[in-house]
Amino acid sequence: MTTDVSSSELASLGTATAWINSPPLTEASLKGKVVLIDFGTYTCINWLRTLPYTRAWNEKYKGEGLVVIGINTPEFSVEKQLDNVRQAINDMKVPYPIALDNDYKIWRAFSNNYWPAVYLIDARGRVRFHHFGEGGYEEKEKMIQLLLAEANGGPVSKGLVSVEGQGAEAAADWGNLRSPENYLGYQRSLGFSSPGGLVANEARTYTIPAMQRLNQWSLAGDWTAAKEAVVLNKAGGRIVYRFHARDVNLVMGPVTLGSPVRFRVLIDGAQPGAAHGVDVGADGLGTAREQRMYQLIRQTGSIVDRTFEIEFLDPGAEGFVFTFG
Repeated sequence: MTTDVSSSELASLGTATAWINSPPLTEASLKGKVVLIDFGTYTCINWLRTLPYTRAWNEKYKGEGLVVIGINTPEFSVEKQLDNVRQAINDMKVPYPIALDNDYKIWRAFSNNYWPAVYLIDARGRVRFHHFGEGGYEEKEKMIQLLLAEANGGPVSKGLVSVEGQGAEAAADWGNLRSPENYLGYQRSLGFSSPGGLVANEARTYTIPAMQRLNQWSLAGDWTAAKEAVVLNKAGGRIVYRFHARDVNLVMGPVTLGSPVRFRVLIDGAQPGAAHGVDVGADGLGTAREQRMYQLIRQTGSIVDRTFEIEFLDPGAEGFVFTFG
């Protein structure tokens, strides 16, 4: 816990760098309320897959004293930008207050280490429950009901919400998921297979190796590998990834906002067809207009090792991290 906030976790809300969907909330304004604190960041697939439940709990219990507060603690520098977060929150139809935690002060006040992470705080301001990662939805909702019953001195709505995430918010196919999250910037990337390796902070022409093993990836074309991302210097650059999962997602966008980057996706060298994600047509074509997570592949049927390829038809694209589902 940091020294510049009080001993109350709720007091750390005063350190938020901005608020969306609400004026700043304070410990005093939340007195007597049951509060659900939801740590995430808008490009995080694990957080996105919990969002249908958080929306449903907000809708079901807000009239009974529950206050849901999302905390956007950035993983990448683009997630610190208020316009980026505001656009994402609007696109995702998130109705409850979102606090931007660009300085990690709320994160540290809760001694948190995870996206996503949920903390439930009772009407007396005490953290009574926490859960890290996806899942545990029934346990969370029953605790919400318990804390509301305590606060209200009587019964609250029973039963459990029934939700089914759509698009990128759909639950992962855990039984077929054999490709882990992988960063593209030189600081944390694994499995890079282009000849000569990834060269930090230097424009270089990369090539695709003759063969890639599962969970290896490579670049083709003129790229610069920065700390957080790989940046395309000339049109026609490609990223090739050997994966095993139902879904392929890529956090990416144009380096310069307002300068869209067109791209084409292939799977095993062919148009994705019915396997296209929500951000791509069946012909594999799409456009990156914002810095966010794009769902590029969503397969049906049996899942096997396959090769994903994305070609950028314009320069100025940057890719941050692949995630799978």
